[in-house]
Amino acid sequence: MAGPVSWVLEMQVQPERSDELRTLMEEMVSNAHAHEPGTHSYEWFMSADGSACHIYERYADSAAVLAHVQTFGARFAERFMSLLTPTRFTVYGSPDTAVQGALSALHPTYLGQAAGFHR
Repeated sequence: MAGPVSWVLEMQVQPERSDELRTLMEEMVSNAHAHEPGTHSYEWFMSADGSACHIYERYADSAAVLAHVQTFGARFAERFMSLLTPTRFTVYGSPDTAVQGALSALHPTYLGQAAGFHR
């Protein structure tokens, strides 16, 4: 069933690179907010000691995910991967096969909704 797709990406921050990460984070958030109307949530969370980062993202549908992933790949991926090491990636919802292919390099775990609602 088509519908919203969301995820939590957990990462380890490269030591001594917090200033570079802050700059990248601000650029990515600003870009998603200004140019990706299908991005409904895009929130970064940091541990108190700055060693761990989680990103919560929620998209209207698989097409919105693909728009985000294409921009990420073209503009941000190289810097992102030099600053952060993914440790866990959990995807929620029912992304289509194109999205699954686009996310495959991060070896996500997929969880389909079993119950609940979103307001």
